[in-house]
Amino acid sequence: MRSIRLTGKAQLAIGLALAALMAITRGQHAISVDNLPSASWAVFFLAGLFLRPRWSFAGFFVLASLLDFGSMAAGTVSDWCLSPAYWALVPAYGSLWFAGRLFAAQRLEGLAAIAGLAVTLAVAAMVAYGFSGGGFYFFSGHYPGADLAGFLPRIAEYYPRYLSVMAMYVALAAVLYSAAAWADARTGALRS
Repeated sequence: MRSIRLTGKAQLAIGLALAALMAITRGQHAISVDNLPSASWAVFFLAGLFLRPRWSFAGFFVLASLLDFGSMAAGTVSDWCLSPAYWALVPAYGSLWFAGRLFAAQRLEGLAAIAGLAVTLAVAAMVAYGFSGGGFYFFSGHYPGADLAGFLPRIAEYYPRYLSVMAMYVALAAVLYSAAAWADARTGALRS
């Protein structure tokens, strides 16, 4: 995979697709699909990977927050996760977005690209879980006496699931991107 550079039109289409993916997989609201796991982590990574405007991070965070607070206001989710620790999602999602931007600048091809992507996802997910899971455990007020010894088992319990769900969505995006890049070699529609 070469360094990712997309036209404004391609970025807009990807941004809208990512927003739709987040909307249908996040929480329980009018347009969500109950059986799909949340694509939020993958959306932030992919937004960093494919979208050049820096404001895209803020836009996706606002969308996530609107979906969360809207679901709570509609009574379809409890306020369990919406504590002061909610704001730990800013650095959590920011680390995913930043990892996407870093990976986009790489000039990897073939197996090196796949290996680099796997390592990038594993590290980014660990950092994001440190902020989101750690923030919730230590600052939500739901775990009196929270300490590191109590948090470490939570990493082993939750991190693999977050990583595997994110990897599934990113793998799907990689397949779609590869197919589009193959088609672009014939038409020139994606690259500027």
